[in-house]
Amino acid sequence: MSTKDETPATDGDKPQTSSWKDSIYNPRTGEFIGRTAKSWALILLFYLVFYGFLAGMFTLTMWVMLQTLDDNIPTYRDRVASPGLVIRPRSLDIVFNRTDPKQYGQYVQHLENFLQQYNDTVQEKNELCMVGEYYEQDDQEEKKVCQFKRNLLRQCSGLSDTTFGYAEGKPCVLVKMNRIIGLKPRGDPYINCTAKRESPLQMQYFPSEGRFDKMYFPYYGKNLHSTYVQPLVAVKLLLTKEDYNNELTVECKIEGSDLRNSDDRDKFLGRVTFRVRVVE
Repeated sequence: MSTKDETPATDGDKPQTSSWKDSIYNPRTGEFIGRTAKSWALILLFYLVFYGFLAGMFTLTMWVMLQTLDDNIPTYRDRVASPGLVIRPRSLDIVFNRTDPKQYGQYVQHLENFLQQYNDTVQEKNELCMVGEYYEQDDQEEKKVCQFKRNLLRQCSGLSDTTFGYAEGKPCVLVKMNRIIGLKPRGDPYINCTAKRESPLQMQYFPSEGRFDKMYFPYYGKNLHSTYVQPLVAVKLLLTKEDYNNELTVECKIEGSDLRNSDDRDKFLGRVTFRVRVVE
């Protein structure tokens, strides 16, 4: 029986094996992470064109949308048809000892700071407007403001009584409406406050009858009406000794107009409720 000579395999006859390094860069094929330079160039070019197109579409869409907006007046204003009411001092719980200036001093200082913009030196720069008529300025580029001097608040102006009635236990509270662009309330809006108890609480209103005059409407927005200040109604609570040491809940509403004041979903729409407790 003849046999073939068996010779050991040389190094050149051994099969070539790939290492983990070849998965990063393969010197035989020139591939980097599984792709050739041409393949990498094509895929990068595709993503560059694809994301460039998306960026261009987004930019064009934003530009078209911005052309429909007005810098001075919101496009949609139908969701806020009536203003809310807020009070100053900015607290819904007014509690103090009328014999201790340190306790009511924070309320007095807050009112004084707030009324600085209603000082004569500031308001005399504004216009004397026609009482009982809207001050419409649609055709004017620069909107003017009607005067509202703090002396209209009389006993609650802080001029004759620097403690706004807090030292005598008859505190003043300022009521104002939130600003709504273009609002022109119909009728004759005024503030009416009531205490939630069996017997009525005596109050005084300044200006007379707590009315918001039409000349302070409409409001044209922060950009066009930069120096605008809202009209105010001051309510002086004429508390007696029998009222001291008891918590009183007072609700103020805007009446006499088409403005809403009884929406159960928004307790500040056309009304505001606060509590007062004076001790001695």
